[in-house]
Amino acid sequence: MLATLPLFTPILQLHKITTMQKNFFFFLLLASTGAFAQEDTAITRLMNADNSKIKTVKAATPIFYSQKLINANTVEVLHKGILEFKVVHNFGDVAGKNGGIDHFYGLDNASDVKIAFQAGITDKLNVLLSRTKGGGNLQQLVETGIKYQFVKQLDNDASHPVSITAFANIVASTMKADTNSSASQLAIKENRFSDFSDRLSQVVQLMVARRFGTISLQLSPTYVHTNYVVTNDQKSIFALGVGARVPLSRKFILVADYFHAFRSSASEAALKKQYAGLYDQERYDAFGIGFEILTTGHMFHLNFTNTTNILENRFIPRTFTTWSKGQYRWGFTIARDFVLFRDKK
Repeated sequence: MLATLPLFTPILQLHKITTMQKNFFFFLLLASTGAFAQEDTAITRLMNADNSKIKTVKAATPIFYSQKLINANTVEVLHKGILEFKVVHNFGDVAGKNGGIDHFYGLDNASDVKIAFQAGITDKLNVLLSRTKGGGNLQQLVETGIKYQFVKQLDNDASHPVSITAFANIVASTMKADTNSSASQLAIKENRFSDFSDRLSQVVQLMVARRFGTISLQLSPTYVHTNYVVTNDQKSIFALGVGARVPLSRKFILVADYFHAFRSSASEAALKKQYAGLYDQERYDAFGIGFEILTTGHMFHLNFTNTTNILENRFIPRTFTTWSKGQYRWGFTIARDFVLFRDKK
């Protein structure tokens, strides 16, 4: 349905462009926006607040500088009137049978690519829209979502010891339904859609974070529901995520996150038996680690993760790659903030 809308046509055709062309285009786009971006952005404000030597009695504490760690969202939200443009890219396996020098340690391949926009409607409420390539056999994913911050950690205020933010999204696949494969292949195809609702998945997440001195920690209980799954798979999964931020210098920060999915053992056993020899059904938890590099106006992440997919809707229930087999990958996140409008107050 979305594929027929003119607005989405150029976005949905990005998968036809080569990986090298996409990377070159994104870097040119970000480099050329310097003349248009204004310096009163969310990142600038957070850096100024963090570096200020004079703290008000109840000043807000910046726990993270970005909206995302490696795989996980953070409790931070954009200020009212701020628009963030973000590109996330996961390459192929660094090592293992699909990595190594033959594949230039994963740089020849793109596991997943995401282009996203997030806007601050108020100082607490953000909305977002993204288009993701998708990994595995479910691709061409369009995401809409909201992010709302209930509570913000405040300095010198025991009544606000943590920040609490909720995130929710709906993701739809616009790829063509597969009804022509063999019976054995159809059983493991995730795009065997019979109606539009089969294309949807949803995530509801509550993030609770606190900053202890210079170190920030976060818990992210997460619920994922997929409307259509392969035979014997789970439609609903609960996961618990943790994240951390440890500054190594003023603008160079170590970040990491981990998600454990609570899966049904009966479902896992049935999948392994049913698809033995056809498809790797061994699931693994998602772990990512990397570096955050801050500059005025934009943020850059160098990521290392075993997940091929970028969206929570996909990497929580369907991560089949593991660090122990060399199935981890390079990746990067680039985010640029713009001032759309200023509050008259």
